Amino acid sequence: MATRVSQGILYLMGTKAVDFENDEFIIILMGTGFIFNRASHFEYLDVSASELPTLYGYTQFTKVLTGVTVTQNNTLFKLTVTWANPQWVANGGSIGPASGAIIIDNTVQYDPIVGYIDFGGDKTEPDGGTFTIANPTFEIST
Repeated sequence: MATRVSQGILYLMGTKAVDFENDEFIIILMGTGFIFNRASHFEYLDVSASELPTLYGYTQFTKVLTGVTVTQNNTLFKLTVTWANPQWVANGGSIGPASGAIIIDNTVQYDPIVGYIDFGGDKTEPDGGTFTIANPTFEIST
């Protein structure tokens, strides 16, 4: 899985508007064919039309991320932010297909996008299964 940090989140980090350890972050699943544009996708409203619909165990804009870890690597000159595995249980039908996931800071006004996780192809979880994203992670380096 490839991850890309939103261009807008860098400014918010620089102005101390984003607090990875204390803010509430939401993760959403994006429908098939979605293409993330870090130069123009700044906030939830920019991508909301492409979020999977509320159906079969997935509910739009409700999955709160937990278990955040923020680490600094002085050797590789980077900051890494990782959350615990978000999961959705498919019930009554399949969840997906989803092309990726977006993490949003739900504490900051306008719900800015932190970044995009590209699944590298569509992912579908059949009825009764658990759709899991293993340790969503973003790295910011110089």
